[in-house]
Amino acid sequence: MANLKELRDERLRKLDELKALGVNPYPAKSNRTHKANQILNDFDKLEGSDVTADGRIIGIRKFGKLAFVVLKDDSGQVQLFFKEGQLDDPDYGNSELSMEQLNLLDSGDFIEASGEVIKSKTGEISIAVKKLRLLTKSLRSMPTQQEGFTNKEERLRRRYVDMNVNEDVRQRFVRRSNFWRATRDFLLDNDFVEVNIPVLEQTTGGADANPFVTHMDALDQDFYLRISHELPLKRLIGAGFEKVFDIGPRFRNENYSDEHLPEHVAMEWYWAYADWEDGMKFTQDMVRFIADKTWGTRQFKLMNGQEVDLGKDGEDFPRVSFVGVIKERYGLDVFDCTLEEAVAELKKIGGEVEKIDNKSRVIDKLWKKIRVELAGPAFLVDVPDFLQPLAKLQTGDNRLTDQFNLLLGGTEACKAYSELNDPIDQLGRFTEQQKLRDSGDDEAMMLDIDFVEMLEYGMPPTCGYGHAERLFWILEGVTAREGVPFPQLRAEVDEVTRGIYPDLNL
Repeated sequence: MANLKELRDERLRKLDELKALGVNPYPAKSNRTHKANQILNDFDKLEGSDVTADGRIIGIRKFGKLAFVVLKDDSGQVQLFFKEGQLDDPDYGNSELSMEQLNLLDSGDFIEASGEVIKSKTGEISIAVKKLRLLTKSLRSMPTQQEGFTNKEERLRRRYVDMNVNEDVRQRFVRRSNFWRATRDFLLDNDFVEVNIPVLEQTTGGADANPFVTHMDALDQDFYLRISHELPLKRLIGAGFEKVFDIGPRFRNENYSDEHLPEHVAMEWYWAYADWEDGMKFTQDMVRFIADKTWGTRQFKLMNGQEVDLGKDGEDFPRVSFVGVIKERYGLDVFDCTLEEAVAELKKIGGEVEKIDNKSRVIDKLWKKIRVELAGPAFLVDVPDFLQPLAKLQTGDNRLTDQFNLLLGGTEACKAYSELNDPIDQLGRFTEQQKLRDSGDDEAMMLDIDFVEMLEYGMPPTCGYGHAERLFWILEGVTAREGVPFPQLRAEVDEVTRGIYPDLNL
């Protein structure tokens, strides 16, 4: 801590010296004309021309009357060349500096350099600086790539440092942005309408999850942070929209894992006059489109070692029967077996049996033991009605739902089904879910009577689909925390910061 404090104190001394010269170390205005990669890639056109580049200093070398600075922006880095007598006289009121004042700069500072595009004697494309401006004086030293920044806890807490030092981490979030842009583009190109729906809900539903609870003072009423986009979007189908979607955060008050975060971004679409078979074809096309636009490939090596090939256009993903694999693996008929028989099978495979709410939870745990072995891609079908209270039933077997889940990397990367639009049937299923909730199952769905009323006005046949950014994490090959820029962590202030700000009682 003492070393960091000494280094910080030295930067504070330089800051005071800059201010004494009349330099504003944090001006608002910058004048960039070219990014680093433009200067490098268009050198033949720009050689001999004047440019202005902005960025962070990542290296300073001085050799008598010469100096070299490496400037980095989000496109790359470029060398700045300084020679005594080459710089214009500085206008301190414009935050300009002379060559003599380079010693007041440090790695991590943001500067603006204007000058001629040249090649140095060693052949490196450079800017021969004529005017130098300070844009931001940094007070803490950024670790160098050579020093590294590998401590996992530190990386997650200071992601802004992590992305500066580890370029591959920053590029991951460029891909994450591309992932959602590709998702949106595909839907918009297929005539879907994006409608943002509320995050705060009086009654939450659409998934088996324990919600976060908050309070709205204006109404003096508790609200829930949404666990799903589903019910509001289906209300929009009832309102006359035929293709609608939303992308945004959802919140589930559950523990962290490699696959789950309490807060994450998700997308759901709803398509009137389409059924689950239409949805499967559409999903194949969408997932392949997203992979093409985000990674430029359909072949992936996943974090768990499994390999996935999303295949060629027109090829159908294979199907896996939920009821069939449970019967094949455990000898259980999911409809006729007792809770005790299901628990006995779960015990045999070492599954969690301390908290047993009901048979459906046990069957789900048995399935998840099989799921981890399936690399996919494949569609899980023949899902029992008691595991999905919002889906239509299959015409040939009313114990099964018109549902498919995308199996990928040993998990379910999406869920979709032909939506239930019978208000009487829906009320009955909600009532059963509410009974489970009242008996202690915090993840069971709530009775949403307003949604039932909407169905009584009428909602056309509809297919609904949802995937979270977990699909991105799977194909990117990272854990959930590594897959988001700023994961929630327990609040903590380190001893270094406490020592720097002793009067704040941190």
